[in-house]
Amino acid sequence: MTPSSHLQSARFLLRLLPSPSTPNPAPNLPPSPPRFQRDSVGVQIDAPAKDGEANAALLDYISSVLGVKRRQVSIGSGSKSRDKVVVVEEITLQSVFDALNKASKC
Repeated sequence: MTPSSHLQSARFLLRLLPSPSTPNPAPNLPPSPPRFQRDSVGVQIDAPAKDGEANAALLDYISSVLGVKRRQVSIGSGSKSRDKVVVVEEITLQSVFDALNKASKC
């Protein structure tokens, strides 16, 4: 049994550094995979940083990558900053690592 396998419900904080929206030369391609950095995960979000559009797109993306419901994901801090902490409810640390590792290899 791994240390996290006995956890049925946990809160996980994920530090993200979303990149601002840039013109996409190939709009039919999927988003860039997450990039692991020293103390955070970098993601490319194709949404403008106005009226909460980029935050909503970020939360949709993270919920899809982690395979959780959208209501389980929220911004814990940094809603108006590039440096964000995302809260993910009801997930194990191992599940987060596995999902991010899988997404980074796409």
